[in-house]
Amino acid sequence: MNINVNVKPQQKIRAFYLFFIIYELQIGVGVLGISNYIYQDAKQDAWISILISFILMLIVTSCMIMILRQYDNADILGIQIDVFGAWVGKFLGTVYVIYFGASLISIMLTYIEVIQVFLYPTIPSYVVGLLLLFLTIYTVLGGFRAVVGIAFIFLFLTQWLLLLLYDPISKIEWNHYLPLFEASLPELIRGAKTTTYTLSGFEILFFIYPFVDNKEKIKMPVFLALFYTTLVLLVSTITVIGYFNPLSLEDITWSLLTLFKNVSFSFIERLDYIVVAEWMMVVVPNVALLMWGITYSVKRLYKIRQKTTLYTSSIITLIVVILIKHDIYIQKLTDIVSQLGFWLIFIYPLVLLPIVLMKKMAKKGSVK
Repeated sequence: MNINVNVKPQQKIRAFYLFFIIYELQIGVGVLGISNYIYQDAKQDAWISILISFILMLIVTSCMIMILRQYDNADILGIQIDVFGAWVGKFLGTVYVIYFGASLISIMLTYIEVIQVFLYPTIPSYVVGLLLLFLTIYTVLGGFRAVVGIAFIFLFLTQWLLLLLYDPISKIEWNHYLPLFEASLPELIRGAKTTTYTLSGFEILFFIYPFVDNKEKIKMPVFLALFYTTLVLLVSTITVIGYFNPLSLEDITWSLLTLFKNVSFSFIERLDYIVVAEWMMVVVPNVALLMWGITYSVKRLYKIRQKTTLYTSSIITLIVVILIKHDIYIQKLTDIVSQLGFWLIFIYPLVLLPIVLMKKMAKKGSVK
């Protein structure tokens, strides 16, 4: 396998689109219920945990960019083979594929559960699963630029949902945030670690970097995406903590959706219905980007056609969606994805960077 990727000019994108890709992958179904989980760890100081996660993301992303810039046009799959050799490199690449697949299934199962809880309790899982997979297959078959286009368009179509927070924000009880800075450092760190499930997604940069035309300008859109995602999560978490009674917040599963459920306007009785339906425009880019990552990686690692991987992965996903029905199993899968994602996304790049730099220095020394 070639270390550097040969990308045709018509497949490349401008660095500007990285903002939309990373934001869409980060803002998934997790944001609908993550606030109360962070609250369980850090209580009213949950906002500090989110800021800690943001700082960690900036550090890790900077390391990722430094790793990628050591090569002409490589992705993480080629870099790992160059650094660790073919066998270990392919194994680590397969770990990424498994992580993408588990994340995809976790997102679909979670969204299906949301639909069954808030909209249609009796709707079969396979109906929603088939709909999501049909949209995903159609998008991925259009190629990488089609997947990016979906992320670009759907971001604009969903931003109006943030305006619905106006009414809950106006009813915030400010004493819910007191006393400030009460959480201990270990509690804040646990809250930050909990936040990583929702804030994961920027690892896609490791895979799409070769497709970026003007690579020298990637920092600004990437960091802006991280900032905007953190801002959305921060505002929603602060709103949830200020709106709900602290004693009841820990028992609420879908805190953000429950918040919308409690709010109504004269012309709309149940906001949560609209939010759940509209959230499909958030889920589809999520699933499409992850599915593209799976098909692209398998093609790079094992020379298997992307169409073959696409159809095979879709069938496997549908089977799993049909088999896993209880929320306890969905939560277990989410916890596994969260744990794996923390080490793979937030820790692994920090370990990989010095290894890559030492290997590059060794190569330069041998040339001399």
